[in-house]
Amino acid sequence: QVQVVESGGGLVQPGGSLRLSCVASGTISDIYAIAWYRQAPVKYRELVASITSNGGTVYTFSVKDRFTISRDNAKMTVYLQMNSLKPEDTGVYYCNADPPLNRISWGQGTQVTVSS
Repeated sequence: QVQVVESGGGLVQPGGSLRLSCVASGTISDIYAIAWYRQAPVKYRELVASITSNGGTVYTFSVKDRFTISRDNAKMTVYLQMNSLKPEDTGVYYCNADPPLNRISWGQGTQVTVSS
């Protein structure tokens, strides 16, 4: 079972930036696609960005050109650089495989709040 720990969230004003990190307790190099998800209040968890083992990326339309996902298999870490943040980006951000795998436990997530 792989555990993940997300970090880097916080309170930021609209237009600000944050960099999220997701560190896994085990190897992620054998996982084809890894993703960041977010869950806003009273909403379902949604996929925000995904990256494959060969660097291919996919973003949900609302974050395209503002967010950048990257992965470092050697460090067992996935990053999400978030720029030009908007209030609608508020939520708890999680990482897991794409699609989610049972062998990766959902972490506690990291709270991102965009507010003036």
